[in-house]
Amino acid sequence: MLPIRETKLPCGKAATKGDLDFEIKFFEGIAQHDPDFIEALQILGDAYTKTGQWEKGLKIDERLARLCPDNSLVFYNLACSYSLLKQVEEAFAALREAVKLGYSDARWLTKDPDLDNLRQDNRFEKIRSDLSKKPTSSSRSAD
Repeated sequence: MLPIRETKLPCGKAATKGDLDFEIKFFEGIAQHDPDFIEALQILGDAYTKTGQWEKGLKIDERLARLCPDNSLVFYNLACSYSLLKQVEEAFAALREAVKLGYSDARWLTKDPDLDNLRQDNRFEKIRSDLSKKPTSSSRSAD
């Protein structure tokens, strides 16, 4: 399976709202035609999150977790979606699963704004501390 992919425009330009709206419509159509097309779902979930459509992003991430139960990045993104919606218990469960499956980027975990709702909890520091002791790997998409 391909790694989770973040949509980037050529020359490092940031996507505009119009770009993201187009992307959402395009990948919604693909997902409607093929509900198990993992790469399309990944892009769609990312676009929903970038446009603040967190409930829709969560539904996509939950679907991806069912389709890809061994993918650490899927569970990391699921934790982010839960965190954005202030579903803290679910976020920590997904984050623990991501780590169990091999997620190891403590540096990104520490600065990822999607996890801001978890940072004041002692469980977050424990996970971050445990990950800091592991060597980092390319277990997530590019910033």
